[in-house]
Amino acid sequence: MKFGTSGLRGLVSEMTDAVCAAHVAAFLRHLAATEGFDAVLVGRDLRPSSPRIAAASAAAIEAEGRVAIDCGVLPTPALALEAARRGLPAVMVSGSHIPFDRNGLKFYRAAGEITKADEAGILAALAPASPAPPPAARIVADDTALARYRARSVDFFGPGPLAGRRIGVWQHSAAGRDLVVEILAALGAKPIALGRTDGFVPIDTEAVAPADAARIADWVAEHRLDALVSTDGDGDRPLVADEQGAVLRGDAVGVLTARVLGADAVATPLNATTAIERSGWFARVERTRIGSPFVIAALERLAAAGATLPVGFEANGGFLLGGVATGAEGRTLAPLPTRDAMTPILALLAAAEAAGGPLSALAATLPARATASDRLQEVPEARSAPLLAALAADAGARTALLAGLAVAAVDTRDGVRMTLADGDIVHLRASGNAPELRVYTECATPEAAARLLAAVLARAAERVAAP
Repeated sequence: MKFGTSGLRGLVSEMTDAVCAAHVAAFLRHLAATEGFDAVLVGRDLRPSSPRIAAASAAAIEAEGRVAIDCGVLPTPALALEAARRGLPAVMVSGSHIPFDRNGLKFYRAAGEITKADEAGILAALAPASPAPPPAARIVADDTALARYRARSVDFFGPGPLAGRRIGVWQHSAAGRDLVVEILAALGAKPIALGRTDGFVPIDTEAVAPADAARIADWVAEHRLDALVSTDGDGDRPLVADEQGAVLRGDAVGVLTARVLGADAVATPLNATTAIERSGWFARVERTRIGSPFVIAALERLAAAGATLPVGFEANGGFLLGGVATGAEGRTLAPLPTRDAMTPILALLAAAEAAGGPLSALAATLPARATASDRLQEVPEARSAPLLAALAADAGARTALLAGLAVAAVDTRDGVRMTLADGDIVHLRASGNAPELRVYTECATPEAAARLLAAVLARAAERVAAP
């Protein structure tokens, strides 16, 4: 298993009970050096492998002398919120948006997501391979975390902000698929459940597949929707489509949410659109490497520097609240410094309703910067690394990949991000979650971003093709 942008990930076939238990035990031993705790929360998504891995995690927790509290199937941010409330660590079994043949473990301290330093500590505490511990004998079942997560949103946005709005909810196999419907209904909307599945569906909110985009547009037209929303598998990344069926990019969702909540400082990775800086809406913007641990570290720096309401978000739309937000009638929203899908979904829908216009009008307030992204799958690091190294060091390699386009600046903090002379951006990086090469582009129009993406993807595919 390997730490990626958020948690440990691996092939289900390699995530045996013994392997999973060993990593959970290492997490607890690492924490025990600095924290005291007698129980650990466990949650899971709807992947077919998640119940088994959750059971192995519970067994490891008991073997380490703690009580496993089973919170059942729930969104990752709901588990993180409950961990903070109880002052306990947590283990979430989820592979987020990646295919069902993979899964993962996300670890939380009571204070929030683990850091990169914690990841190193967990790996250092990992014991040699040993048989899996016996099944836990005293798991405590507690499914109340969902209700508290639901109340957090309903209480903040107040009664009736979405009155009469027809909102489609693409449920697929998301852990919070019923919860989203319940929250929307509680806020006065008319939610319409769509696309519920028994099998796991890997929805990547950062790179919505063309077939999924077409399905969304068809649903919006068929049901005369004001918007359509969804999340990824574990409910920490939002998907939002407007009344025309157009899917808003995750970073557009993030920057609009930050403005709606009144943020004064933003932490966001390199692959988020430069509309954030161009908008002039925030006193400070700090760019980071891709991955929520880096965004969280930047949030902490912004708070230490005096930011009143620092927030973070990624190009996938996952929104991190680093301070207390204040809404209508003095209602407050407590910090939740881990990726969350519900806050951005509700913030955008409520803001559009308050403005008396469609969601597309709210999106149009952003500076005209368009992004596109896609990935080359089944590209292991052994094939992507040489290309990225050449692009970082060799102007000739950059010229070849970009078909002669002039490069004004190169940023190598996370892969290779090339700012072109005309302000367009091309960014390539190896995924931290799967054997993939991700490519991002930013241009003045969606059409230009799509053309540039297609051209770079095609040339990159030639360079990383298997021999």
